[in-house]
Amino acid sequence: MSTAKKDYKKITTKSLIDMKAQGEKISMLTAYDFTMAKIVDSAGIDVILVGDSASNVMAGHETTLPITLDQMIYHASSVVRGADRALVVVDLPFGSYQSDPKEALRSAIRIMKESGGHAVKLEGGKEIKESIKKILNAGIPVMGHLGLTPQSIYKFGTYTVRAKEEQEALKLIEDAKLLEKLGCFSLVLEKIPAKLAQQIAESISIPVIGIGAGSGVDGQVLVIHDMLGMNNEFSPRFLRRYMNLYEGMTSAISQYVDDVKSKDFPNEKEQY
Repeated sequence: MSTAKKDYKKITTKSLIDMKAQGEKISMLTAYDFTMAKIVDSAGIDVILVGDSASNVMAGHETTLPITLDQMIYHASSVVRGADRALVVVDLPFGSYQSDPKEALRSAIRIMKESGGHAVKLEGGKEIKESIKKILNAGIPVMGHLGLTPQSIYKFGTYTVRAKEEQEALKLIEDAKLLEKLGCFSLVLEKIPAKLAQQIAESISIPVIGIGAGSGVDGQVLVIHDMLGMNNEFSPRFLRRYMNLYEGMTSAISQYVDDVKSKDFPNEKEQY
């Protein structure tokens, strides 16, 4: 397959499917506010995920569970205003889709109407099939999410690698094929063995985007705060830090404090 990069002026769900067909890898990062979205978008990212990870990195919660639908809409609205090229995908938060397909549809409609996002993402397979069908029937694009699903952390009891056992791996394969059959336009696989992730990516036609799922998938996603090194407490094997902003920012802020205290800032050129 050709790996030539096509110049997409605007990324759509079809763009991602075309990328997979052409052998071009898909780049995806999170963003939660206007300024970060503008930077990420201008750097050429394909997909911006407004993740429920905002619960952790923006609000300081231990898990993704506390974030609300209203809060997700707020973050997504900010991101949409900063993104011109990228496809903006918004997580449906915990409790907004699991129990009732009608509630799932209402939640997805609110996100699309009130934020301007381009698609929604849901965690789970067969158990949320009816919710996915309801949302898709309304014409709303759905990205699936299998493997380690952080909204189910209390069920799993750990953030360790999923689907290492045969039974769970077989269910993962079945769920991936089900999501494709239902009409999801893509799928995130989180923290599963690389060989299994590659097997799934090769067995379905929709793009598979990995996080801690090896290089044999169709694209990669990371949390922006992690890959820029703003968070120095999170160091899983799959994370590559492209900067160390934590040290750079703390150094700059410390220098600012010193300059204010010593009356060095502002100097004569920095005042009217």
